[in-house]
Amino acid sequence: MPDQTDKQTFSDQEALDFHRLPNPGKISMAPIKPMATQRDLSLAYSPGVAVPVRAIAEDADLAYDYTSKGNLVAVISNGTAILGLGNLGHMASKPVMEGKAVLFKRFADVDSFDVEVKTTDPDEFITVVKNIGDTWGGINLEDIKSPECFVIEAELQDQLDIPVFHDDQHGTAIISTAGLINACHITGRRLEDVKLVLVGAGAAGLSSISLMKSLGVRPENTTVVDLHGVVYRGRAEGMDQWKAVHATDTSKRTLAEAMVGADVVLGLSAKGAITPEMIATMAPRPIVFAMANPDPEITPEQVKAVRPDAIVATGRSDYANQVNNVLGFPYIFRGALDVRARRVNHEMKIACAHALAQLAREDVPDEVAVAYRGRKLVFGPDYIIPTPFDPRLIWYIPPFVAQAAMDSGVARKRIDDMDAYRARLRERVDPSAALMQKISSAVRAAPNKRVVFAEGEESTVIRAAWAFKQAELGTPILIGREELIHRNAAEAGLNFDEMGIQIVNARVSEMNDAYTDWLYEKLQRRGYLRRDVQRMINQDRNYFAAAMVARGQADAMVTGTTRNFNMVLREVRRVLDVKGDSLIGLSVVLAKGRTIFVADTSIHELPSAEELADIAIQAAATVRKLGRTPRVAFLSYSSFGNPPGERGEKVREAIRILDQKGVDFEYEGEMPPELALAPDQRANYPFMRLSREANVLVMPALHSAAISTQLVQALGGATVIGPLLVGLEKSVQIVSLGASVSEIITAATFAAYEEGVTLEFEPEDETAAPHPSAAAERSMHSTAVPPTV
Repeated sequence: MPDQTDKQTFSDQEALDFHRLPNPGKISMAPIKPMATQRDLSLAYSPGVAVPVRAIAEDADLAYDYTSKGNLVAVISNGTAILGLGNLGHMASKPVMEGKAVLFKRFADVDSFDVEVKTTDPDEFITVVKNIGDTWGGINLEDIKSPECFVIEAELQDQLDIPVFHDDQHGTAIISTAGLINACHITGRRLEDVKLVLVGAGAAGLSSISLMKSLGVRPENTTVVDLHGVVYRGRAEGMDQWKAVHATDTSKRTLAEAMVGADVVLGLSAKGAITPEMIATMAPRPIVFAMANPDPEITPEQVKAVRPDAIVATGRSDYANQVNNVLGFPYIFRGALDVRARRVNHEMKIACAHALAQLAREDVPDEVAVAYRGRKLVFGPDYIIPTPFDPRLIWYIPPFVAQAAMDSGVARKRIDDMDAYRARLRERVDPSAALMQKISSAVRAAPNKRVVFAEGEESTVIRAAWAFKQAELGTPILIGREELIHRNAAEAGLNFDEMGIQIVNARVSEMNDAYTDWLYEKLQRRGYLRRDVQRMINQDRNYFAAAMVARGQADAMVTGTTRNFNMVLREVRRVLDVKGDSLIGLSVVLAKGRTIFVADTSIHELPSAEELADIAIQAAATVRKLGRTPRVAFLSYSSFGNPPGERGEKVREAIRILDQKGVDFEYEGEMPPELALAPDQRANYPFMRLSREANVLVMPALHSAAISTQLVQALGGATVIGPLLVGLEKSVQIVSLGASVSEIITAATFAAYEEGVTLEFEPEDETAAPHPSAAAERSMHSTAVPPTV
């Protein structure tokens, strides 16, 4: 749990500037079809638009096929209960509603826009939304006060044929229920036995206790407390039909009385509602969910001061165990939209809660630690709920929701292949997923590969090896001291005894003498003494691991987390030779729906014409092995000799060399990137030999290759994998210094794939429409307002 001084803070002015600069607000609209020509406009509007209009007039469900309805959610509010700030009016809710729309897009690739309705009358609100509701595939109601929100949601759900979901009710209920499932698991409780107190009888609180009851919490073991005290049977003050459902026969009248002996307290009320004295009277190992925002009913520090054995959750991101609705609503709507559900029903909510609880028990990827400033997350008292920046949420949660919708009969559309659906979900927020899915599937289907993780004592490497094994991608072998590896694994919450992961200590291995003899014979005429080689094998894990691969005790190797690339490569090259004409680094750039391979990004500083030709051949062969048809463009600052220059001449000579070799792939050059990637730029060069846009870019020098790929990655909007090392006699991948677990797993998977996996992929669709041209994209993202200088 972070210390108070470790919290992230910002000033009011910073918050205002964030929302005001450089442009007001948090969202904008970007067309997804080109608008560059008169024909584009004719198709998008009149007369082309008349064709789908007539089709939808005959069958309204075709709106899902011809418009954005199927991926569109409205976030609607009247501002009567804004973020715990109260009724500040519909326009004051707009920053929150815009923020919700941003979260939909960021976390689940759901398009969304906000609607603020200027009325506090429930019937009028219902009428407005009912009459415009068919516009969307779903409606997210937000910040509407209780009890009106219950009536509004129920009426709209009855009158509309799309999901209507009040997130303040159900989002909090789902996330807190997932947390309760895991908190009970950790403390050895059963839901049927827990005594639970709810503080706050608003929309979120009543929905939470309802969902928990449906999963096993017994009504007689619950107590609801509001501003007037305990909600008991026969009470008249401040009661309504929704509270009455949860009234119990009890003599307790105050919160302090209700808390005595309670196992769980759910706070959905206001700052300071729960005191340390109340916490002290709870049962052993109490579960305290203080979820009021922006300030909890009681802080975790206050709880721990009187009950160090407590499990504490809040609604804040600066504490452990954040009950954050962003864990639910994006993925619930993603699953609901993908099966065109008519509603979000009880079964779908339960499925989401169970999925979240299960995900929290999995090993946590490094991307999460980065988002939370390196804080290690392991299932336990301080980690009972997944964090919002867990990249697995997008593909883990929606399939459960979609399956529940299909099983309960509210889905219009079926998903028959859930594995394929998960793969598509990965692609929505991770463009590398489609490529990695194919490679991972091929590695799993091939004979088991033994992959050496040379830096086996490092925590990230240990976790990567564990995940590699769990994913059934091969057999990991960790190089290092067994005692240290086991200790670091235990600190990460991993039990190696259960997984059967092999550990080899290079210093005491029985293979040392054999590896030394073999490597000495290889290096003795390069100035190495036998004692030099002995020291290399005994004391340097890269030499030992490479020798394992060379001598057949392993199939592939991954290293690089503790040393820079060039140093590691020199060590590996002393053990393993280049198998062909060239050793290259190949980077994979995934952006805007396309995959581009860039070479050489790590080996040749200033390649000659012959080396450029070899780079192209090696890259094309690798790309073909990865299931793509290579189309190679040699990049330069010039276009076919204009302007002239020395580097351009080397590229032209490389083309002549390939002409003489008679290679079996398309290639052309020299040219700038726009000409290589945008087909509509080729009118002035009718002699070009590429049939489509290039997908393999051969750079004229290492600096241009490295700078371009690193720049693309730094600017965002693209994923860069690699550089992948291609051309050694055995498969070795070198990750970047300090690589994350995910990067190490990716490298290990490529290493296993490169070493003898020969499954044929279905070729890419050569008839697919080309990517929008650069000119079209500029048009699509332009605005009518000129930029301010």
